[in-house]
Amino acid sequence: MNSKNISNGILRALAIILGIALLGYFLYAIQSVIVYIIIAAVISLIARPLIRFLHRRLKFPNTLSVITSMIVLIGFLIGLISMFIPLIVKQGESLSLLQTDKFQQNIQHVITQVNDYFISKNINLLSELKNVDFLASFQAIPNLLNSVASTLGSLSIGLFSVLFISFFFMKDSQLLKNAILTIVPNNSENRFSKSTEIINELLSRYFIGLVLQITILFVLYTTTLLIFGIENAVVIAFLCALLNLIPYIGPMIGAVIMFLLSMTSNLGQDFQTQILPTTSYVMIGYLIAQLVDNFFSQPFIFSKTTKSHPLEIFLIIIIGGLLFGVVGMITAVPMYTALKVILKEFLSENKIVKSLTKDI
Repeated sequence: MNSKNISNGILRALAIILGIALLGYFLYAIQSVIVYIIIAAVISLIARPLIRFLHRRLKFPNTLSVITSMIVLIGFLIGLISMFIPLIVKQGESLSLLQTDKFQQNIQHVITQVNDYFISKNINLLSELKNVDFLASFQAIPNLLNSVASTLGSLSIGLFSVLFISFFFMKDSQLLKNAILTIVPNNSENRFSKSTEIINELLSRYFIGLVLQITILFVLYTTTLLIFGIENAVVIAFLCALLNLIPYIGPMIGAVIMFLLSMTSNLGQDFQTQILPTTSYVMIGYLIAQLVDNFFSQPFIFSKTTKSHPLEIFLIIIIGGLLFGVVGMITAVPMYTALKVILKEFLSENKIVKSLTKDI
């Protein structure tokens, strides 16, 4: 091997490294667009059963089926936003600078009652809380709300982009698949195309299953909060149910939110006879709902929609969380499902693959 060949090899390697670096930078620069495409793909998978029903059962033209599905989704989104507006407005008024003193007095009153309650039990752990400067902490919250409001402009652009991309994904279900097939070798196109159809079907069922899971939790949470007279019960229940999309961590965050909002909804009342019992009962209801979800809803829905054993799902979520954090936990199940389908198509004779994909 002469020096010219060595030089060409080095230059070729440098060109490849430079190309990979440029590709990585390009993907980083357009990461928001990639996120829009992923969200649009998920929406199209969720809407797929509705589009099929309208097109095949009710004989709607394809375009009309897509438009009708889009209207349903947009109406659902508007309904969600309208649910949160009263809660946001109320919290904004309570935490505004004009209401800070009153809010601080209520919090201080609750702390005093909590302290008295624990002192009566010979526990003095909360005595130092009287010296906490709540005014300085709560004065920063209106600034946070203003920052959130300033981002609504960019969110509206993102929303429009997602809806626009979703429309074409719904209208032409082959659009995304054809884009992927352009980078697949010709001798593997048929097998990859078959895998894509199976993946679309399984993921569509999976996302519909997630909607069903959230709905069940929403009903249980709402019932619990309404029974004990918690204000804005529907909004709180929906927020806590939505957090369950984040496996394991989401329910813990939801528990903290429900605990705090249950206490603050009873500000001004007696701690020992009103706030403590009510909050305790609400948290018991939350625990019961989580038990129903963990032992009945979630295993049944996941095993039926992804055709994977519940233990498989548990391990994959844990591994995804260890490797990629919260994002890995959320995307672990759909990514694992897609990988199983592809492995079955291309490595169907492998003993391990055959064992993992026997139900697909």
